Amino acid sequence: MVADLPSTPARVVLVRHAQSAVPIAGGPDDYQRPLVEEGLRQAELLVDVLSHPRPVAIVSSPYLRAIQTIQPLALAIDGPVHTKHDLREWDSGLAPTPHWERHYARSWADPACARDGGESLNALTTRATAAVSALARRYPTGTVVIASHGTFIACALIGFGVGGVDWQFSRAMPMPAVYRLEIHAGTLLRARGPGL
Repeated sequence: MVADLPSTPARVVLVRHAQSAVPIAGGPDDYQRPLVEEGLRQAELLVDVLSHPRPVAIVSSPYLRAIQTIQPLALAIDGPVHTKHDLREWDSGLAPTPHWERHYARSWADPACARDGGESLNALTTRATAAVSALARRYPTGTVVIASHGTFIACALIGFGVGGVDWQFSRAMPMPAVYRLEIHAGTLLRARGPGL
């Protein structure tokens, strides 16, 4: 007997974190880098945007800036924030540098390339698509809100077949940004958000 598939698609809301502190050498690592004051205000403003329809789950990257972005929503609906390591940002293999854009552009031009100790964009695309797909399968009949990061979200969109996602798209993605996906049986039916 074949299990019945839900007749409606899973609704996944990908949220890029709000304005965060700039990474600097000797500063907080990716796990501890926080939102700035403006980012904390932006996170409060996201509550109205993200609470309708009411999410059945709120899941976040383990990085503080992502958790802080989604925490006001969790408080408003009296629900927990679950963290998943697979939702973390791309490990570019770079230490904080003022020349990061040049290195990122090079990675987008050759997504199979990985720096020593880092992750290629192709590997991130595989990880991001698998992580989002797993959450869509886990919550097939409700809305799951996922707090993550710009490059992660861009690569998830690529993995689901969204065209036009490239270095310029990733670079122009606002903080915060909200992308609403409808996924049915592992297939993206619809995607809406900045730049799409």
